[in-house]
Amino acid sequence: MTDIVHAPTAPIAPTAEPELPPPPPNEAAGTAPAPDALVEIGDGDTWTTVCRYGDLTPGRGVTALVGGEQVALFRDAAGALYALDNRDPFSGAYVISRGVTGSRAGTPVVTSPMYKQAFDLRTGDCLDDDNAPAALRTWPVRTTGPATPPPRPAPPRARTLTEWRPEDPAFWERVGARIARRNLWLSVLTEHIGFSIWSMWSVLVLFLGPEYGIDPAGKFTLTAVPTAVGAALRLPYTAAVGRFGGRNWTVVSALLLLLPTAFVAVVLEPGVSYSTLLVAAAVAGVGGGNFASSMANINAFYPQRLKGRALGINAGGGNLGVPAVQLVGLLILATAGAAHPRLLPLIYLPLIALTAVVAALRMDNVPTTRETGHALREITRDRHTWVMSLLYLGTFGSFIGFGFAFGLVLQAQFHDQLDTPVKVACLTVLGPLLGSLARPFGGAWADRHGGARVTLATFAAMTAGTALILTASRLHLPALFLGAFAALFVLSGIGNGSTYRMIPALHRAKARDRALTGGADPAAAEAAAHRRATALIGLAGAIGAFGGVLVNVAFRQSFLTFHNGDAAYLVFLAFYVACSALTWIVYLRPSRHRLSGV
Repeated sequence: MTDIVHAPTAPIAPTAEPELPPPPPNEAAGTAPAPDALVEIGDGDTWTTVCRYGDLTPGRGVTALVGGEQVALFRDAAGALYALDNRDPFSGAYVISRGVTGSRAGTPVVTSPMYKQAFDLRTGDCLDDDNAPAALRTWPVRTTGPATPPPRPAPPRARTLTEWRPEDPAFWERVGARIARRNLWLSVLTEHIGFSIWSMWSVLVLFLGPEYGIDPAGKFTLTAVPTAVGAALRLPYTAAVGRFGGRNWTVVSALLLLLPTAFVAVVLEPGVSYSTLLVAAAVAGVGGGNFASSMANINAFYPQRLKGRALGINAGGGNLGVPAVQLVGLLILATAGAAHPRLLPLIYLPLIALTAVVAALRMDNVPTTRETGHALREITRDRHTWVMSLLYLGTFGSFIGFGFAFGLVLQAQFHDQLDTPVKVACLTVLGPLLGSLARPFGGAWADRHGGARVTLATFAAMTAGTALILTASRLHLPALFLGAFAALFVLSGIGNGSTYRMIPALHRAKARDRALTGGADPAAAEAAAHRRATALIGLAGAIGAFGGVLVNVAFRQSFLTFHNGDAAYLVFLAFYVACSALTWIVYLRPSRHRLSGV
C-alpha cells in the first residue's frame, strides 16, 4: 500500500485566481535546496506543503494528497522536483509514485510499475504508446524556507540518531560521512581488540612447553575450540545489533572480553589441567562474535557505493588483531621468556576497559528494526545464501584457520630450523599481518571491478599458492614454504574483502530486479535488501569462522596420521578449485538468470 502524506494547505483567496509563480530555478538547475526546506505543490491558487526536501530520497517517489488528488512527488539525482498524477491512465491504479525513475535520450522519465509505460516527468506525456488514454497531469512544485528553526542537536549522551539516510547525497555530504567515519574507526578499534582475544590461544600454545604435558594434537585442539565458539556466537551477535543498537552492543561485547582475559590470566600456569585450559580457550570465543556485530553495524552506516571499502577497512582493521596479539606474544617471549604467559592477558585487560569507555562515549546507534531474526529465516531459503557462505568459508576460514595454526605447523614441520618459540613467533605474525592489510584492497577492488570477478581471481591464485606449499612441504624447502604461505594469507585477505562486498551487492541486485519486474515498491525492496544483507553478513561470518575449525582439524589429523601437513594441503587445494568453479557458474557464467552488479 502506498503511504499518503496529508498536509495542511494555505487558505484559498476568495477573489481572483492569481497565476502561480514558477518553481525556483535552482531546483531545475541541479543546486539542491537545504534539507530542511519545505516542498510545496501548487493547485490553482493554493500551495500545499507536503514534506521537507531532505525527506525525499533521490530516484524514489512519495504520494501526497493535494486538493483531494493523489500526486506522485519525485526528486531526481540532480535535485530537481517533479509532481505528476499518481493514477496510471492505462490500469487505473494509483501506483505512479512507486515507479522507477531514469532518463531516456536526456528526458527525465518515470516508468509505471503496472504495464511499464514511461512518462515524461516534466510534461506527463507517455513516451511508449501513441494511443495513450491521456498524459499525466503535472503540478508546479517549489521549495521555501523552513517554517520553524531546525531542531536542536540531540544531547551529547543521547547516542541514537534521529534519522539516517546514507543514500541521500545531500544528507551524506552535510552530516552523514562525518558520523559514519567516526563510528567506523571506533568499530575498527573494538573489533581489533576482539580479534586479539579470540586469537590469543594461537600465541599461548607457544608458551606451553614440556612442563604442561600437551602434545601437538592437543595444542591444535586448543586453537580450534575458540574458533568454534566464536563461529557459533556470530549469529546471535548479528541479531543483537538490531535489537539493542550498534553502539550499545559494542559496549556490551567489549566488556564481555574481560571474562576470558581475566580467566586465563588466573589459571595459566604449569600443572593446570587440560580440561581447565579447554574451558579457558572456549570462553575466548566471545571475541569471535565481535566481528559479526561490528560488520552488521557498519553495513548500516554506509551507502551502497562505499560499502565494499568501508566493510573492508572495518574487517581488515579487526583482522589486524590477530598479528597484533602475536606480536605482543613475541615481545614477551623475547624479553620475559616462555615462563611468563600471564603477561599477555594482563596487557589486554586495561585496553579492553578503555575500548568499552570510548565506544560508550563516541559511538552512535542507527535507527534500526528488530527483524534480523525474520530476515535470517528468509535468507535460509535462498540458494545464494549458501553459495556465499561457502565462498566465505574458503576465504575467511582459510585466513583465521591458518592464523591460528601457522605457528604450530611451523613448529611441527620445520622443528630442526625453528627450534625455539621466539623463532616461530617471529614468522607466525607475518601471515596474519599481510592478510589483514590486504582485506581493504579486496573490498575496494570489488567496488571497482565487481566482487565476483575479484573472488574468482583470488580462488584461482589460492589454488596455485597451495600447490606451491605442497611442493615445498614435500621437498622440505622452508623458504618456498614461507613465501607461498605468505601469498596465501594475502590472497585470503583479498578474498575476504571481495566476498563480503558481494553480499550487499547481491541483495541490492535482487531488490532492483523485484522493483523492475515485479512492480515492488523500490523503497520497501531496498529496506528488505538491507535487512537480508545484514542477516547474511552474520550467517556467512559464522560459517566462515567455522572454516577455521576445519583447518585446524585437518592439520591435526594430517599430522597425527602422516606426521606432516601434506594431506591437509591436498584437501585445501581441492576445495579452492571447487570454490573457483562455483563462483564462475553462479555469478559470472553468461546466463539469463545471472544477477548483474554482484
